[in-house]
Amino acid sequence: MFYLELVSSLWKGELVALQWDNVDIQSRTISVSKEYVRNPDGSLELTRTKTENSVRLVSIPQTAAELLIQEHSKHPDSPYPFPYPITGELYHPDSVINLHKKILKDAGLPHIRFHDLRHTFVTTALQNGVDMKTVSSMLGHYVAGFTLRTYIHATWQKQDEATQTTGSFMAQVI
Repeated sequence: MFYLELVSSLWKGELVALQWDNVDIQSRTISVSKEYVRNPDGSLELTRTKTENSVRLVSIPQTAAELLIQEHSKHPDSPYPFPYPITGELYHPDSVINLHKKILKDAGLPHIRFHDLRHTFVTTALQNGVDMKTVSSMLGHYVAGFTLRTYIHATWQKQDEATQTTGSFMAQVI
């Protein structure tokens, strides 16, 4: 579940709302259209994603597809890729956060927020040459400008590389 988060950048509500019907192993895609949201009274509700842009098809790497196949073999009758072990139902989004905290603590790792896994995906993608528009669409953002403003820190490395490349080229020309 956490690996899928790192390679797909889903919101926690989208991740726990996934069903096998949303996963296409052959094409290595996840169809995102639902999420669990907390109502003002504290109850959870399965709803459509918050914006139309949030309804999207997200590609996943082969390793994630293989891990999903392994996960399915553990509970083949469940409609959920990640059923809560005790009930077999969906994880509560807060349970995912608590599980994440426990895993980090048990491994002796420093605390990072679950949402930071989404930020890690974005930063890694941008620093490794994935274009802003592609990253923006994977996140479900309406415009790439929002993604750029939110993740400006991740583009500084690329700007420095571009400056070095341009500088080297100009030095050869002059």
